[in-house]
Amino acid sequence: MQGLGWVLTIGGVILFPLPGPGLLLLAAGLAILAEHYAWAERRVDQVKVRAWAGARVGVRTPWRTFWTVLVTALLGASGVLWLWAPPRPDWWVLPAWTWLPGGVWSGVGQLLSGAVALALVGYAWWRVRGERVAGRGDPRCGV
Repeated sequence: MQGLGWVLTIGGVILFPLPGPGLLLLAAGLAILAEHYAWAERRVDQVKVRAWAGARVGVRTPWRTFWTVLVTALLGASGVLWLWAPPRPDWWVLPAWTWLPGGVWSGVGQLLSGAVALALVGYAWWRVRGERVAGRGDPRCGV
């Protein structure tokens, strides 16, 4: 279990600056590591608060939810490009090695991360919807 915590934490740090579930992965990884390390236990609550605040913003209105799902699905589906592996187009001015680096496993990883991201968006939507029904919305996030 500790290994999973490290994988999620490192994955969250890597994905943090990108659109997607980086902060949620970081929070999940720290939650697992908090069972083993005091330093993780001290940080997990503040990361969880920031992760859910960001998730709430992405699903706070139907319009935002639509765009969040659309962009997340498109980013995940872009993995098909690696699986299809089209030849480098003539207009590509960069060196040939920069065209779709990584190959098939990059495509598989992109598709899997897109599926995980969509699942997390769905969970965030479900959780925020439950908070609205219970009247516990977060005023900082407009819900």
